[in-house]
Amino acid sequence: MHEKLRSFLEHQFPVTDEQFELIKALFIPKKVRKGDFLLREGEMTRYSIFVASGCLRTYTIDDHGKEHILQFSPENWWTGDMSFTSNVPSRFFIEALEDSEVLLTELSSIQKLNKYIPESAAHYQAALQKSMEAKTQRIISSLSATAEERYNDFLKKYPSLLQRVPQHMIASYLGISPETLSRIRKQQSHKR
Repeated sequence: MHEKLRSFLEHQFPVTDEQFELIKALFIPKKVRKGDFLLREGEMTRYSIFVASGCLRTYTIDDHGKEHILQFSPENWWTGDMSFTSNVPSRFFIEALEDSEVLLTELSSIQKLNKYIPESAAHYQAALQKSMEAKTQRIISSLSATAEERYNDFLKKYPSLLQRVPQHMIASYLGISPETLSRIRKQQSHKR
């Protein structure tokens, strides 16, 4: 699992063997089975999560019991709840959609990593900025894009997930009903 993280990081900046030993010490490997939770609403968030293999989803449940999926996290994605920086209980669930291998790291470990590997600090800052931009774009899209436009954006962002994630979860992520998603997919298949 650590080698997958090294490969991911080396696409951002070079990693020496000495730096990799520090990285290995700061990340806890964990295997999770499909349906296992890495975080539940109300728990304190302890970790940022790197997905080495498999797929996770981050979601919340509203007062009416309806799930709202905020993010899918396949291989080479990071996930977590930023509440770990403010020490408040999470409002989210993070669940494995497939048997997965993840690497967990605490905020103090991220800070240590960023202190000893300056390129890591720059990468971490850029990743946070990219995440904020993606969330802002997602909000704008949910307010102004049509269901079909949101679906097409999903296909661009998560091309590998169409066959891996149940249709009702994709619909939840898009903020539409499964029936609407079926109609969009049917219309697009006729256009091809």
